[in-house]
Amino acid sequence: MRDLGAIIKAYDVRGVYPDQLDEQLAHDVGAAFVRVCGIADAEGAVVIGHDMRPSGPDLVASFAEGVREQGCDVVLIGLASTDGLYYASGALGLPGAMFTASHNPAKYNGIKLCRAGAAPVGQDSGLREIRALIESGIPAGAGRIGDVTQRDLLADYAGFLRSLVDLGSIRPLRVVVDAGNGMGGFTVPAVLSEDAGLPRLPLTIIPMYFELDGTFPNHEANPIEPENMRDLQRRVLQEKADIGLAFDGDADRCFVVDERGEIVSPSALTALIAQRELARHPGATIIHNLITSKTVPEVIAENNGVAVRTRVGHSFIKATMAETGAVFGGEHSGHFYFQDFWRADSGMLAAMHALAALGTAGPGTTLSSLMAPFQRYAASGEINTEVSDQAAATARIKARYATRPDVSVDELDGLTIDGADWWFNVRPSNTEPLLRLNAEARDCDEMVRLRDDVLSLMREGA
Repeated sequence: MRDLGAIIKAYDVRGVYPDQLDEQLAHDVGAAFVRVCGIADAEGAVVIGHDMRPSGPDLVASFAEGVREQGCDVVLIGLASTDGLYYASGALGLPGAMFTASHNPAKYNGIKLCRAGAAPVGQDSGLREIRALIESGIPAGAGRIGDVTQRDLLADYAGFLRSLVDLGSIRPLRVVVDAGNGMGGFTVPAVLSEDAGLPRLPLTIIPMYFELDGTFPNHEANPIEPENMRDLQRRVLQEKADIGLAFDGDADRCFVVDERGEIVSPSALTALIAQRELARHPGATIIHNLITSKTVPEVIAENNGVAVRTRVGHSFIKATMAETGAVFGGEHSGHFYFQDFWRADSGMLAAMHALAALGTAGPGTTLSSLMAPFQRYAASGEINTEVSDQAAATARIKARYATRPDVSVDELDGLTIDGADWWFNVRPSNTEPLLRLNAEARDCDEMVRLRDDVLSLMREGA
């Protein structure tokens, strides 16, 4: 028996192919998913897409077989970004499955699942039941084998995104895009470069690594790691570009580089988009997770919005958006969620907001000057440390800081200690023996002192 606990994670199914995730498991997940969604032997269907990883088509075929054996139809959309799959789920009103391992190295693959309308499926919303069904044995279907249809939704996806963010009146911009050999190389031409029935945009797109290649020959498609951004930073300077965009492997995350070749904090981008959304929806609620910068709730308050803080992770963000009616949500990891995109995350929509903000800011406005008001603190970035006893390390940190009279403490997601001009969060990885540290302070020296002190406590006995 394989260890399903190592594969069926908090937000998705993910593992090394074929050692952990293989065709048999994909088949079983498909069959169990239909059962959990309540559409076995019913007039229902599941929409399925996959990224550019070589194992994707075989895994999709096996998953689809499991779905069909339960009497449920299948709609195959072929190559897609994850937000392309969310579009299909929302537009067609169907549960969906996206085969991707996102930013993970080439040896991995995975399955992101959603209910109709792109509603998330996580541990508390279906994954636990899927695992239990696989372990106990999935009942056979009633006998009908579901049908298969194929749909090409790329043009519809592009048109829908263009309807959500007006780029028609922006000034001309030079834009370098690093797709990392991932699905951005598939979606950027459809949305931003080619007309395909859409009005042409005043954008000069300079492509990097647009060739779809799941072996990632140039660098890992994981823009949260600074070394994976260096090619883009250099190219922006070489091209004298106005902005650089980087997407992860499945293009549901977007990172931005300014005209100086400097990486823009995802928290700053969250604040910018929040300001734009509040201009459209005065007084609305905006979600931010607990490791975004203090700048984010400050900007929301300054623009008369309501800031709601939540745990890290897309299922928590999306659930809180549904509960509160929030119009937008942002995470420091580069995920951005939009009410008018079924509360799903879209790296492309975030990129379009950045382009729209820069392109309408007035002649001569640079991205660095546009973003300066949203970069008020010094941040450590997320630092992962291997720790043998996560609970003991967290207890040491809590003992040092929690008794101070000038701090607040909460354990919404790990341990957060908040001082007047600084804060940090320490939380365990869901899948590895790691503690993740995020620290922020009013100035860089204070941030470094805070970061190093917490890391020294974390590493005692590591």
